[in-house]
Amino acid sequence: MPKTGWMKPGAGRLSIDSNRGRPVIPIVFLDANVLFTAAHNPSGKSVLIVELGTKGPWRTTTSTFALEEARRNLDIHFPACIPDLESLLRGIDAVASVSGPSCPIDLPKKDQPIFLTALKCRATHLLTGDIRHFGPFMKDPSKTAGMTIMTAADFLSSRSGK
Repeated sequence: MPKTGWMKPGAGRLSIDSNRGRPVIPIVFLDANVLFTAAHNPSGKSVLIVELGTKGPWRTTTSTFALEEARRNLDIHFPACIPDLESLLRGIDAVASVSGPSCPIDLPKKDQPIFLTALKCRATHLLTGDIRHFGPFMKDPSKTAGMTIMTAADFLSSRSGK
């Protein structure tokens, strides 16, 4: 996977492929908790990421595993919001989940398919609210095969040039 470096604030929103110098659209992988939050909080940061992704500064993607977890949790806590999740999915690519014994970082078994699928998608970012399990790897792409793991709020802050 090529390394990417972000352009200076104000210079654009695309990453630059350092091996070839070509613009690359960031691929933002959404964990289940980001999908869940986007569905039940229509004025929050998670839904903004999806909405902006449909306009082109980045592409949003998720896995079937994350999607099913988000649906299950919405069904338990906010069943009236399931149609909102379905509506959001029009702007999100959903890919088949990957699992296997060879996760390159130390994560609980339930979180490994999220990380492995994000790698398979060549995601530049994995957005999650799971600080407990992903926290040790956040904002350190040297530990995560070049992918940056962060919260939705941190991602938006990084895009605004702050």
